[in-house]
Amino acid sequence: MNSLVKDAKKAGERVGLISDTITIHGGKPLQGRIRVRGAKNLATKAMVAALLGSSTSTLRDVPNISDVKVVRDLLEVHGVIVTETAPGVLEMDPRNVLQAHFAEIDAHAGSSRIPILFCGPLLHKLGEAFIPDLGGCRIGNRPINFHLDALRAFGAVVDKSYEGIHLTAPDGLKGANIEFPYPSVGATEQVLLTAVLAKGTTELKNAAIEPEIMDLIAILQKMGAIISVEPNRVILIEGVEELGGYLHTALFDRNEAASWASAALATRGDIFVEGAHQIELMTFLNVFRKAGGAFDIEDDGIRFYHPGTPLKPVNVETDVHPGFMTDWQQPLIVALTQAEGRSVVHETVYENRLGFTKALVEMGADIVVHEHGLDGDYRRVPRRDLEQAAVIEGPTELRAADVHVPDLRGGFSYLIAALAAEGTSTVSNMGIISRGYEHIIDKLEQLGADFTFEAQDR
Repeated sequence: MNSLVKDAKKAGERVGLISDTITIHGGKPLQGRIRVRGAKNLATKAMVAALLGSSTSTLRDVPNISDVKVVRDLLEVHGVIVTETAPGVLEMDPRNVLQAHFAEIDAHAGSSRIPILFCGPLLHKLGEAFIPDLGGCRIGNRPINFHLDALRAFGAVVDKSYEGIHLTAPDGLKGANIEFPYPSVGATEQVLLTAVLAKGTTELKNAAIEPEIMDLIAILQKMGAIISVEPNRVILIEGVEELGGYLHTALFDRNEAASWASAALATRGDIFVEGAHQIELMTFLNVFRKAGGAFDIEDDGIRFYHPGTPLKPVNVETDVHPGFMTDWQQPLIVALTQAEGRSVVHETVYENRLGFTKALVEMGADIVVHEHGLDGDYRRVPRRDLEQAAVIEGPTELRAADVHVPDLRGGFSYLIAALAAEGTSTVSNMGIISRGYEHIIDKLEQLGADFTFEAQDR
């Protein structure tokens, strides 16, 4: 890269933030080696868990992404001393937790939905908590009613106002019997972070059991919690009087690993993803192989590559773990535009998460979205009212275009499409991608992408 791009990159990435526009000259296979660090969906929750301890916690392999910065800022306004002792290593000292002012919380929360998970720990530490209106990616309705209902079951009093939500626990928090109508990841995390210090035993039915949930449970157990994962999505938590700190290395980011795998397939490339592990990616690897992709599993990572033979169409249904993750389908759809035949991707987890395909159609993809889903004899995931289905006919030649990032995974998908397309594309609103992808500019450079980048400080 030239000096202008390097200076812009430094400005944008020094705190994990990348803003504005990248110009990509596509049609070149991505080839090389990149490393994924700790999962966004674990690291941020592990940082919140540090609030529960009576001593310092240390989290290793923390990604340098904007969501981590949001949580760090929120911890600090609540009196937690956060120190980066080495690249990717955070020490968090919660011994002087204090109540933050509404304006401080609101200023640092930004578009993140993480503040809702502060509620249980702050209720235990301070007897009250406040959360502002919550943001997040624009991929449909992501209600917090599961969270609030669970907190009420523990004994929290919830007061809503125009500013946000204020919670108190006048009689302390007590164990509860909770059953979710759907195995929500965020709400399961809420229950875990609240139940570990609640008086008595909590039984959670229909819990999420994603690898990041299991890693959070491992962290809480290190801190002194007593948590049993039972059959049939049941988790039992016996409340304890006090928790200590932890020392933990975060689980790798399986969403980022799968995204780069799809990039390798779409660009006819060859990418070694250092830090990726087979077990957490088994469901993705099966679909990747069915679609004609190849991979080699090694001790320190996984090599994903296009074998040079035609890609094959697949039928995919997103689902909670151990199903095919909703965060995997968007990058995969770009690769499926190059498969020979008709692929169908059913999105059953979030509503309106296929809206990103409109830009792909403008780039030449043949994709039709069915707003109410599709039936089929092969369907294994129960139908949901919110589901959609994308029918992808391929292969189609992707054309360069100017696109605007709508959300985290959709944004990465636009990058893949621009890299695969012939000609010059611009992708704007790159700051959203920095929420979940560390050092994206460095990694594109390592993989030989042809691009220029303009960053603005915010």
